[in-house]
Amino acid sequence: MELQKAERKQAKIKLALAGPSGSGKTYSALLLACGLVGSWNKIMVIDCESSSAHLYSHLGEYLVLNLTKPFSPERYIEAIEICEKAGAEVIIIDCLSQEWSGEGGILEIHQATTGNSFVAWAKTTPRHNSLIHRILQSNCHLIATLRIKQDYVIQQHDGKMIPETIGLAAV
Repeated sequence: MELQKAERKQAKIKLALAGPSGSGKTYSALLLACGLVGSWNKIMVIDCESSSAHLYSHLGEYLVLNLTKPFSPERYIEAIEICEKAGAEVIIIDCLSQEWSGEGGILEIHQATTGNSFVAWAKTTPRHNSLIHRILQSNCHLIATLRIKQDYVIQQHDGKMIPETIGLAAV
C-alpha cells in the first residue's frame, strides 16, 4: 500500500438502463456510448438478445459479440475480457438480466446446486459477485441493459397473506 496525492482522473462510467422489452434500452445505450467516445468503432456490444444489437447497425460501425447460453457469470466475464483485448472504449452488455434469470444463469445454477437453499446461495453468490467486481474493475465505460418486471410484496390483510404490487424492479 502506498499513499498518493489525490489527482482528478478521467472516470469510466458504469451505467444500467432498465426498462420493459421494446422500451429502447439498446438504442439508448448505443447513443450514450457514441456520446461518451465520439466514435462508433470504439463501441462493442455483448449481445445476449438473439442478435438484436444488429437492428441498429444503421447508426454506425460498432462491433457485436453474440453471447449465447449458458448465461453464466464466467461467460460474461470472458466476453468483457474479449472486448477489452479488442480495444473497446465502451462495452454495452445487452442484456445483463440473462446472467440472473436466463438459461444457465445464477437462478438455474442455484436450483441445480445440491444441499439446502442457504448452502446453495453460499456457492452461487460469489460467482455472481465476481461478475459485478469485474464490471466495476473494467477500464472501459460499461453500459448494461436490464429487463424490468412487476415487483410485489406479500402483505397480511384480514388474516390472509395477499400479494400487493409495489411497482417495477430490474431483473
